[in-house]
Amino acid sequence: MDTEILARIQFAFTVSFHYIYPPLSIGLGLLLVVFESLYLKTKNEEYHQLAKFWTKIFALTFGIGVVTGIVMEFEFGTNWAVYSRYVGDVFGSALAAEGIFAFALESGFLGVLLFGWNRVKPWVHLVSTIGVFLGSMFSAIWIVVANSWQQTPAGYHIVGKGMHARAEITDFWAMVFNPSSVDRLLHVWLGAFLAGSFLVLSVHAYYLVKGKHVAISKRAFKIALIVAMVFSLGQLFTGHHSAEGVAKNQPAKLAALEGHFDAKAPADMYLLGWVNKEKQEVTGLKIPGGLSWLLHYDTKAPVVGLNAFPEKDRPSQVNAIFQFYHLMVAIGMTLIGLTVWGSFLLWRGQLYNKKWMLWAFVFAVFLPQVANQVGWFAAEMGRQPWVVYGLLRTSDAFSQAVSDNQILFSLILFLMVYALLFFLFIYLLTKKIKHGP
Repeated sequence: MDTEILARIQFAFTVSFHYIYPPLSIGLGLLLVVFESLYLKTKNEEYHQLAKFWTKIFALTFGIGVVTGIVMEFEFGTNWAVYSRYVGDVFGSALAAEGIFAFALESGFLGVLLFGWNRVKPWVHLVSTIGVFLGSMFSAIWIVVANSWQQTPAGYHIVGKGMHARAEITDFWAMVFNPSSVDRLLHVWLGAFLAGSFLVLSVHAYYLVKGKHVAISKRAFKIALIVAMVFSLGQLFTGHHSAEGVAKNQPAKLAALEGHFDAKAPADMYLLGWVNKEKQEVTGLKIPGGLSWLLHYDTKAPVVGLNAFPEKDRPSQVNAIFQFYHLMVAIGMTLIGLTVWGSFLLWRGQLYNKKWMLWAFVFAVFLPQVANQVGWFAAEMGRQPWVVYGLLRTSDAFSQAVSDNQILFSLILFLMVYALLFFLFIYLLTKKIKHGP
């Protein structure tokens, strides 16, 4: 296996493991704000207990998220030195902004959030909770801005030539509000809210099934269910708007997402299928002209396909991209169906009597996490063969001084350490859940 592939596998593994935790922190942060606000408004002690219980789990996810995120910054320098030089001016600005607007805010209020119970006034503690939540949101902003610049570069010019070329910012706000950043940020935020709310739903559904902490769990479940329903429906709009942006700014990626090969022909929308790249055909269940209608409100409107691009400029793993994308969409629709049906049963007063539905929520905790992961896989693989779309190829971006054996050895070490971290996370999470609120 060559150095480039190993470097990509290592980064994909580390960033995927890291991304288990930030969405949980963001989603739990939102619910902590809701629980504490309700406590201040109603003085109901159950909301206070919920806030204290979920703060402990928030701290666990936040801590492991920070630790695993640091590794990626070192990988930029060791494995992707050419890339780091090329985008350093752009990423330096975004990551500096993250440090100022996100980490400073989080670190300033985190101590009060974790250790301020009964030491500060309730409204002061609520302010600290809001501060930590906003800090996690701001952190997502700058990470997504940096990544979105790779997808749709803007506000820059190129200095130097060849291996010494690099991008410099000419317009900071054009870089921040590049053509894909807002759509992708909203999609990421909503995915994080779903990850956090479904963790709360899973834990309290388990309590309800087992007959433990029933009264407090009914309150938590109701709040988390409403949050999950609103944001799962919201993903329909952010996802559609994001896809329209991809069609405009990255047509080769959209063609790979939908397995569309004809250079300029009406495009079907597949609900599921299998792509045969050699034969340039997709076998599966489809809506004829569906993609054309979604993009142009005309089933006969042409859509740019993969054959409109030179083969060297197309994503190579078309079937994998297609499967990841459609799995994300399928999970999204499942979450909508589950939360809407659950809300209907809650309104009818029947939800807590249906154990099969509660068990469905117990195991649905995995769905937002899987959707978040495969969505990023589709987005990043769909950008290939470019690491910066249209400017820098992935094959030119990795470090020439690092050998495949060095990367393989460090990858094995990462696998061992991350396996230990994951075991500790599951052990401590399970211990806190068994203890209960």
